[in-house]
Amino acid sequence: MPSSADDEDAQQQQQQQSGCKRPHASSELWEFESLIAAEPPKSKVVLGVDGGGTCTVCVCVAAPVVARDGSLPLLSRCVTASSNHNSVGDAAARRAIEESMAGALMKACIPRSAVQAVCLALAGVDSPSDGEGYLSWMRKIFPSTVEMAVHNDGVAALASGTAGKLYGCVLIAGTGTIALGFGEDGKFARASGVGPGLGDQGSGFAIASQALAAIMRADDGRGPATSLTPAILKTLGLSLPQDLIGWVYADASWARVASLLPVVKACAREGDTVARKVLNDAVYELSCSVKAVVGRLKLNGNDGMKTFPLVLAGGVLENDDGWDLCKPLMECVAEMFPRVQPIRPKVEPAIGAAMLAWTQCQTSVTEENF
Repeated sequence: MPSSADDEDAQQQQQQQSGCKRPHASSELWEFESLIAAEPPKSKVVLGVDGGGTCTVCVCVAAPVVARDGSLPLLSRCVTASSNHNSVGDAAARRAIEESMAGALMKACIPRSAVQAVCLALAGVDSPSDGEGYLSWMRKIFPSTVEMAVHNDGVAALASGTAGKLYGCVLIAGTGTIALGFGEDGKFARASGVGPGLGDQGSGFAIASQALAAIMRADDGRGPATSLTPAILKTLGLSLPQDLIGWVYADASWARVASLLPVVKACAREGDTVARKVLNDAVYELSCSVKAVVGRLKLNGNDGMKTFPLVLAGGVLENDDGWDLCKPLMECVAEMFPRVQPIRPKVEPAIGAAMLAWTQCQTSVTEENF
């Protein structure tokens, strides 16, 4: 059996290899570093983290992030649980983030001492105090030489569609929803993204919640009958609409409710008028968020005819189950802004976060945008 002295030696070796001097509560996640060769790393990497209401994705990318041939030198990728602290709480959110970073580095066999920069792009980061809290926590995990940035997840989603340039508008519609953007002068604006308690219309959670409410209205006679009733009850393995009460309040986590979105889309595809109204209402609400951001930043110019990018991201906007929300949404947005240029990113938001991390290395910007 190893002695306590052996344990201390192993811990010191791990701290030397990681470049971190301070132990922290989740040190077991970094035990793999003691198995990595002791030589200093010859190359540097950056970490990009995209944390949302459904999952958290961390990518480990070799620096520089964009190679000369335009390729992305992705070394590893790790997916963990939700890290929206407004939904799952601070402890669970930070655990998911740290697990994703440790997992990505472990897959790449790279210690923390090789990390040049980290960018966290997280749903629920809505103020400078949110960002400072994460930065203070991150400084306990990584060496002091690591550049760090914290943004709302929408910023990384925008960067993923504009090759790292922070200009234009992005609309995310997933478990939650937010629209945000930057003007050419660097001015920042956002709309929605305040969670279901304050209204997150157009999100997967809101769509599924409205579908559940429509089932209850149909059951007690306040609304029309809908195929959502048998479809959702079957999906959840329930017998009666009244059984939904127990299901919802047993665990009202946002991602759990939002997971019913495909059922709503499937019912709309089959012609259910109630499901179609729920989705059409979502299109209207999402277009209002885009309108608010574009208007405040004047992205369409004083004459209303300036071209600007609109990055579209999130599962709600995916063309699945035969129902495409993106097409009617863009028709609605184009009526307001004829020169809008819709962009579906070719890389995931976590890569956008890695791009922002690399930019942080190059500019050493200290002021964060939330």
